[in-house]
Amino acid sequence: MIRKIKSDILASIKNKRINVFILFLLSAFVILIFTKLSKDYTNTIIFNIDKVNVPQENVILNDSNTVLVITLKTHGFKWLDYYFSKPKIKVDFSKDVYKRDSVFIWSKSKAFLKNTQFDKNVELLNISPDTLVFLYDVNLIKRVPVKLNATIGFAPGYDVSETYVLEPDSVQIIGPNVLVSNINNIETDSVYLSEVRSNLSQTIKLKLPENNKELTFSTKNVILKASVEKFTEGTLKIPVNVINVPPDRSLKFFPKEVNVSYSVSLSNFNSINSTDFKVVCDYNKISSNQSVLIPELVKIPKLVKNAKINQKHIEFIITE
Repeated sequence: MIRKIKSDILASIKNKRINVFILFLLSAFVILIFTKLSKDYTNTIIFNIDKVNVPQENVILNDSNTVLVITLKTHGFKWLDYYFSKPKIKVDFSKDVYKRDSVFIWSKSKAFLKNTQFDKNVELLNISPDTLVFLYDVNLIKRVPVKLNATIGFAPGYDVSETYVLEPDSVQIIGPNVLVSNINNIETDSVYLSEVRSNLSQTIKLKLPENNKELTFSTKNVILKASVEKFTEGTLKIPVNVINVPPDRSLKFFPKEVNVSYSVSLSNFNSINSTDFKVVCDYNKISSNQSVLIPELVKIPKLVKNAKINQKHIEFIITE
């Protein structure tokens, strides 16, 4: 028992010595790091160009200057900032550039950059290039329709009571004339729905052109809306009208009425009547060897779907 206690005490002392050693080691490492970072170093680093306040009527083309290579002298802490974040030089197109020969020119001194872009602990030694040239094109503003790319199936007895609605139904595009002029519509992503039996209100992404960094779109999504209702079948007898009969001929035909079947929402069923339809047979469409008239449905109310004439032929005789 006494031996075990002695062993535990010795182990505890040894562990404390190890902990103290590790603590001193870490402290020495931290001091070394701070000492290194507090010293000044000279290095060359690439700065990206952050373009701000570009006139809306212009767009900067991709083959313009996009970086500055700058040699700096500063302390290690500042270099840590540059290494862990992408450094940028801000170019304000409202005051830092001028136009010449259809390009924007930026040409600033080291003193200007030092006073506007860097703090007092940074010394600028060299800038390359000393002039940036930004090629630009005239922006074209164009509004194009959105084209729905959807396959929608409904549960038995259901359908849309009106047409599909896209909000917004068009997109405004701003960009180089050479790119925007070739865009005539914007399609939605493919949408597949089945067994739909309730109103639709679904956000859909737009299929924007590839490599569109030079283009600005007023929206990247649209909302597909539709009123979905229960539908029922209806049938009405519609009078047949024969048109374009020559004045010197008399025509007798049978039947005088045909059945027209259609589907309509339950809420609109009672509002549909026979005067909403019109069926005609055109005498001018009779061929020399034809003995029947072909009825055509030339007037259909907007509220109905799948309207069709059940009678395919109309018998007729000509009396002089």
